[in-house]
Amino acid sequence: MQRIAVIDIVGLSTSIIGEHTPIIREFIEKHKLYNIKPVLPAVTTSAQTTYLTGLHPKDHGIVGNGWYDKDDAEIKFWKQSNKLVQGENIWQTAKKMNPAFTCAQMFWWYNMYNDADFSVTPRPNYLADGRKIPDCYAYPASLRDELTEKFGKFPLFNFWGPNANIKSSRWIADAAMYVESKHQPTLNLIYLPHLDYCLQKYGPSSAETQKELSQIDALVGELIAFFSRRNVEIVLLSEYGIAPVNRPVHINRILRKEGLLEIRIERGRELLDAAACQAFAVADHQIAHIYVNDQQVKQRLKTLLTDTAGIAKILDKNELTSYHINHDRAGDLVLLAEPDSWFTYYFWEDDAVAPDYARMVDIHKKPGYDPVEMFMSSKSRAIFKLLLKKIGLRAILDITPLDASLVKGSHGITDIAPAYHPVFIGDIGIDGDTINATDVKQLLLDKIFANQEANKLSLA
Repeated sequence: MQRIAVIDIVGLSTSIIGEHTPIIREFIEKHKLYNIKPVLPAVTTSAQTTYLTGLHPKDHGIVGNGWYDKDDAEIKFWKQSNKLVQGENIWQTAKKMNPAFTCAQMFWWYNMYNDADFSVTPRPNYLADGRKIPDCYAYPASLRDELTEKFGKFPLFNFWGPNANIKSSRWIADAAMYVESKHQPTLNLIYLPHLDYCLQKYGPSSAETQKELSQIDALVGELIAFFSRRNVEIVLLSEYGIAPVNRPVHINRILRKEGLLEIRIERGRELLDAAACQAFAVADHQIAHIYVNDQQVKQRLKTLLTDTAGIAKILDKNELTSYHINHDRAGDLVLLAEPDSWFTYYFWEDDAVAPDYARMVDIHKKPGYDPVEMFMSSKSRAIFKLLLKKIGLRAILDITPLDASLVKGSHGITDIAPAYHPVFIGDIGIDGDTINATDVKQLLLDKIFANQEANKLSLA
């Protein structure tokens, strides 16, 4: 078997490969770059699951980073159990081909209870007094202790939020190299999230992004050198490219004006009561799932949303099938944004009554994805709140602004210029310069087992 390290450089596309990424450019010159036809939705969990299973969302069930759970009547984002994946992962297939195969799953998603030999994923400790302590989950459990002792606690607050920076990708890279040194897995899946932050905050052509490109390029170079010395073949890829945007679309506010939302008032704050709504939206970057509890309003919704600025397409049952997202978890309608637009989860009309979680980094309570969590309303306020916490007082870190216009980059749709397509960089020996997202699993298996298949042929 050929050992492989797959380095997932989040947000990498040809639109940003250039003078600030000399190491990645040199790697492309030695190998080959293929554009990947993105899967809908082109978001983290859907794309990664498609790569690892070779299936479309209609088959593996991951229709976004979150969706409406009809049994629990709750909107759930960023769950971690691999039991949610309805398909066979690459390591499960590989073990059938050769039981000696091993896999390290270093921060790719759905990374708990997944049968991989080694796995590490973000998992904070939620204490009884309301505190959230940075940490990670690992299998085997002792691996977390080893990594913590060697590299310190996983820097959760540098993984997401206003302080997101290269430190989290640095920690993941160090952990991946440690696992390689100790265990030599056949397949090492490494997730480097760094570009996700600057590209969404500042857009792909900003001066701020250029600095971040240099940082991730240097870290990738270190990984390339390390794995090359150990005769591990390297593949670089990404899940999506991030395009510039300038128009947030507040889809739930539109539904609210039509009288379709049900809002509860608790402690003077508004909360979305999803299961009681006639219809509501689960926003996820440039897509939004519309769940309709009253089917009589479905056609009315289509007519209303057709004329809404920022919405490119409205997918109903037939269109969902053609986009391979016709799964029971998907919305009754799925909205695709225009290339310059994205969907917020906002449902309140007056910021004074916005829910308390709106001004916090709280990825599990919010009924949709919120990239504004990467910004900070007041640095001095943040310092003050952190000081209160340090002296043992309870304090809500309510520093997330409610200004969606701050966001300058997004992703999720597939009808975009090839410059914003995800990429696969490596030697796979196929004609053309484009591959399908569903091909990635088999391409990796072919590389891993090329020698095994050649031996079979020679013996025959």
